Amino acid sequence: MSDPTHTARRTVLAAGAAALAGGALTACGSDGETTPQGQSNASASAPAASGAPTAATPESGAAGADVLVKAADVPKGGGTVLKEQKLVVTQPTAGSFRCFTAVCPHQGCLVNKVENGSIDCPCHGSKFAVADGAVTKGPATKGLAEKKIKVAADGNISLA
Repeated sequence: MSDPTHTARRTVLAAGAAALAGGALTACGSDGETTPQGQSNASASAPAASGAPTAATPESGAAGADVLVKAADVPKGGGTVLKEQKLVVTQPTAGSFRCFTAVCPHQGCLVNKVENGSIDCPCHGSKFAVADGAVTKGPATKGLAEKKIKVAADGNISLA
């Protein structure tokens, strides 16, 4: 005859092992759905707008807008990472400015530098083009989401 105590113990042990295995798999599996700060990364992984990308050029009147950076502070062929705003502003060619999220779509890390025509993520080595935010080196599979900006005649760059 079987002892009901052994069956209950086996059931409890099996359920506990399944719960532990499920928790371990959940902790290991990440697709970039959350940032290191635990915030949703849905906006960071959104693809850039379809169609031909457009660059911001100096225009008059950016009154009332929060200035991100001065055009003179964005190197030609490079860019500037704005950590607090989680943005990166680039100047692929003289007088042409672009803005992208600084949140890498791979795992949610912030990119940390712009050099040699590349926006670089320090966490896993992903690289993105300064001209359009496209992936030039993985593991990221999506480019940086573009943000619309405007450049005032006085050189102030702000979100559009």
